[in-house]
Amino acid sequence: MKKRLQILGIVLAVIGLGFLVAGGVAYAKAQDGYDSLQAFSEAQNVTLTYNEDGQLVDRGSTEGAQAILTLLREEWSYPVVESDLDPNDPLVNTATEYMYQMATVGFHTLHGTQTVVLDEAVEYNGETFQPGTYEVEVDGRYWTDFDREHPLEGPAREQAWTGTVHGLFAELGVGTVTHSALQMGLALAGVLALFGLTLLLAGGGMVWVGRGKVELSFDTRELESSPREAVTV
Repeated sequence: MKKRLQILGIVLAVIGLGFLVAGGVAYAKAQDGYDSLQAFSEAQNVTLTYNEDGQLVDRGSTEGAQAILTLLREEWSYPVVESDLDPNDPLVNTATEYMYQMATVGFHTLHGTQTVVLDEAVEYNGETFQPGTYEVEVDGRYWTDFDREHPLEGPAREQAWTGTVHGLFAELGVGTVTHSALQMGLALAGVLALFGLTLLLAGGGMVWVGRGKVELSFDTRELESSPREAVTV
């Protein structure tokens, strides 16, 4: 029985060691990813702006930054991690910072005004638009919210939601997903290491118990005080 217990303990310890190695590999790969993301962020050199009090600002205004955070939290339902917004490290290199930068681009696009020039009169749905210059409010509309056939909305959509804006959205989105995936990688490495350590300790404990001596003891006074049966022939 003790031999079987020791063998089982050794098997568990070996499996646990394997999980510890897997956890170490996962951690190393995640760290490589962090180093690459950091290098990419430094190459781009995009930073957030904070005032002397350490408050996030947009175009010199804390109100503007709060409006962007409101868009990010309420309309886009993104779980902002406040610790990622560090005035001592303004470089955009975390998921929250990437998403804030995306929200900044989106906010100014959604609340901008586009100038559309008509060279000739255009009729659309029974309404005639005379030649001239028109100021078209984006008014919080995304790409799909515009009527692309409308003589004013169609050109305004192209001017507001340019290829550059879509490209920035895509690039910043990749940064966000990459950082989130790396965080999951670190979490996975921790789980693997913890599970491996648990198996290693359990296996070692079983080997230790299996090597112990079993001692049997009893109180002779109990035998002396117990009644004896008479034997008759």
